[in-house]
Amino acid sequence: GVTRLLLTRIPFFKEIIVSSFSCDSCSWSNTEIQSAGRIQEQGVRYTLAVTSRQDMNREVVKTDCASARIPELDFEIPAFSQKGVLTTIEGIIDRAVAGLEQDQPARRATDKEVARKIDEFIGKLRQLKEVNPPFTFVLDDPSGNSFVENPQAPQRDEALVVTHYRRSPQQCALLGLEVDARPPDAAEDLRDEVLQFNTNCPECNAPASTNMKVVQIPHFKEVIIMATNCDSCGHRTNEVKSGGAIEARGTRITLRITDPSDMTRDILKSETCSVEIPELEFELGMGALGGKFTTLEGLLKDIRELVEKNPFTLGDSSTPSRTGKLQEFIGKLQDVKGKAQAHFIMDDPAGNSYLQNVYAPEEDPELSVQRYERTFEQNEELGLNDMKTEGYEPEAASGR
Repeated sequence: GVTRLLLTRIPFFKEIIVSSFSCDSCSWSNTEIQSAGRIQEQGVRYTLAVTSRQDMNREVVKTDCASARIPELDFEIPAFSQKGVLTTIEGIIDRAVAGLEQDQPARRATDKEVARKIDEFIGKLRQLKEVNPPFTFVLDDPSGNSFVENPQAPQRDEALVVTHYRRSPQQCALLGLEVDARPPDAAEDLRDEVLQFNTNCPECNAPASTNMKVVQIPHFKEVIIMATNCDSCGHRTNEVKSGGAIEARGTRITLRITDPSDMTRDILKSETCSVEIPELEFELGMGALGGKFTTLEGLLKDIRELVEKNPFTLGDSSTPSRTGKLQEFIGKLQDVKGKAQAHFIMDDPAGNSYLQNVYAPEEDPELSVQRYERTFEQNEELGLNDMKTEGYEPEAASGR
């Protein structure tokens, strides 16, 4: 026979290898899939509420180490009992029916009671294809390489629940992975997980969810990235908070922009950081734009949008001279992103901002980082002058 291999990528998932075998002599054919990637850091469990015939056509990637369950029938396809397959939910049911029917003639001759019960169960499985009544399909893969299609991607699917979990020692042993006997560190768990909490959209006040993730920036420190997505109005926002304390000294970072590739440098701008571009006579005060974790190009794009949405450049409040100056500034800002050389200065009294050194750990000839002692006014803005962290307990007790 002939075996054909195809490396393909499933949208919003990952790369897989599809293999197909066919025999011209007996017309037998078979297909299976294998993951083209590594075993994921966490297992995955898909729980789908099947309520219509359209749900039966959802694509499913089921690896050989995944198990499939239908709780309403107390039916389960155990892990490693089938080869990996790229199919649909209806295809998984058809494959299960074919497997149960395979030895039925022999059973009817030797044990009629068992054959009768299996026939009844096969009838229940076939009835599931009519989705009457609705049922639940659960796909559990400790390797994290299985997949159930979301037809509404990239939007959220209300009928599909995706859960990522930490593998048990038994599941690691089944996958041939070394089991770490040490108990997991709660702090490490927090770094690996994306935390989610409910909130309201700042634009339309509809219920929304905010995701929070702790990220370690190389050669810098930990930060907390928070992102809010609203399914009602489509509003999206993200914000960055420092994961550490205020540094003992402030930081002044100066980058000489000499090449368009500088636009790809990563930037962490904290909410206490001000931005200055001397060649454009431009300064952005602390607190404007909030905390951002982006690239230099992304930050300049945010600055441009901030200038364009200035209310004094719109409607009756605008004057031709003021509007002309702002348009001229936007043009110069566009030149900085393309070909003009300029200095980009970030001044953060709290010391929690960062600009990527592309030569790290070596020195960057175009980047200079200066540490300085904060002034009394800067400490006042940060609320440090009235902050007392030592010797306050005896004083509070005597006051009472």
